[in-house]
Amino acid sequence: MSTNQVDPLKALIDIITAQTTVLQSAYSNNNLQVPSIDVPFQSTPLEFNPVVTASRHLIVAAALQLIATVQSPIEFIQGRLGGIYDTATLGLLVDINVPEILKEAGPQGLHVNKLSSATNVDSSYLARVLRYLATRHIFKEVSPDVFAHNRLSSLLNKAKSMEEIEENPIGRFDNAPLAAFIRIASDELLNASTAFTSFIKNPQQASAPFNIAYNTPKKMWEWTEEPGREVVSRRFTSAIKDTARAMYPPEIFTSGLDGNILQPNDVIVDVGGGVGSVTLTLQKAYPDLRYVVQDLEQQIVAARKFWDENNLRAITTGQVQLQAHDFFKPQPVKDAAVYFLRQIIHDWPDEEYRKILTNLRSAAGAHSKLVLFEMLAKHVTEDLDSGPSAPYPLLPNPGVGQDPPQPLICRCLLTMYNGKERTYEEYTQLGKESGWKLEEVRPGKLSAFIFIPI
Repeated sequence: MSTNQVDPLKALIDIITAQTTVLQSAYSNNNLQVPSIDVPFQSTPLEFNPVVTASRHLIVAAALQLIATVQSPIEFIQGRLGGIYDTATLGLLVDINVPEILKEAGPQGLHVNKLSSATNVDSSYLARVLRYLATRHIFKEVSPDVFAHNRLSSLLNKAKSMEEIEENPIGRFDNAPLAAFIRIASDELLNASTAFTSFIKNPQQASAPFNIAYNTPKKMWEWTEEPGREVVSRRFTSAIKDTARAMYPPEIFTSGLDGNILQPNDVIVDVGGGVGSVTLTLQKAYPDLRYVVQDLEQQIVAARKFWDENNLRAITTGQVQLQAHDFFKPQPVKDAAVYFLRQIIHDWPDEEYRKILTNLRSAAGAHSKLVLFEMLAKHVTEDLDSGPSAPYPLLPNPGVGQDPPQPLICRCLLTMYNGKERTYEEYTQLGKESGWKLEEVRPGKLSAFIFIPI
């Protein structure tokens, strides 16, 4: 029977059934219990198993498509509109430290009256907020007005106890990237999204929706550094940098740069490299090469401390050089073997993208390479490159089963910076306009886009 003769509802149910069997077998073969939503999250080796991950994504994609197919269209669309309340309620509870209070209360939970006393928020509001989320399987109501953690809500906890949070409120989001991102989403991102329509209708009026909403010409990360925004700055650092470290394993960068085929003492330039954490990974993998870490002065100051603590010898011997540099200005390192940028380009619109790449092309030699580590945006009609095609009747890309959730990230970039994840065609064209030919794309959570000079 051809796919257009297969009942799509049955096909979706078959995907869910088959992939659930895969999950159950994986847990059974590893002598593990299938996770219960009622029990706080505990990591196991299967959390990052590629077979289990792929099965989860297919189940999620099929489940949402099943809901979209069978639910009343009016109800389905109304449900999408309610997403702002998911963001707002999660942000509120993270802000007032409810996850930490419930963690310390234990599995028996806590009555909203005690939560009210601990947070100075009216108990009737807290009850409604927690019940809203518990209805959506985040937190659980163990008895009337008594709430406790479940598998999902336990991930909202920061990395600090309530005592530590009270002693150092400015640093309360340190090492807690998910909590930090939720707070950003419910504050700066939610506020900036109010200008989304205005910006799209007239993008000449400001750099991004964020700039309209906050009436500032500065980029969001510059705005966070203004006096009085120390908490915002710290949580931004945790949300962006700590999340990147957790999401992207080192082999993405070591394999993407092909350091093993370079010659001893060849130079690799980490453009916009922050403190140089990826360069440290590369230096350990390819100790015969030389490296330059470039960023703005304040990041290079932090980089000196980072390398003092992690590999001072690489600095003192000159194998690794820390260099203050603005990538919108001419590139000072000429004829490097490789120039690479990690999740830099997606923060900028096309005009700035071309400026960055053009500066690098002016410095590059005939045999230099440029490597961009970025997400690859896919058309809904395109299969993902990282695995087999999505089964019928799933969307080819395959919708919400993407890993990572590229469309959501792309909307956040647009709202905050007027940045975007780009398609293969866009990388090819913008590279060509900047003097680079896209030679190869190595797909993954972060794809490696490898360019050579034209």
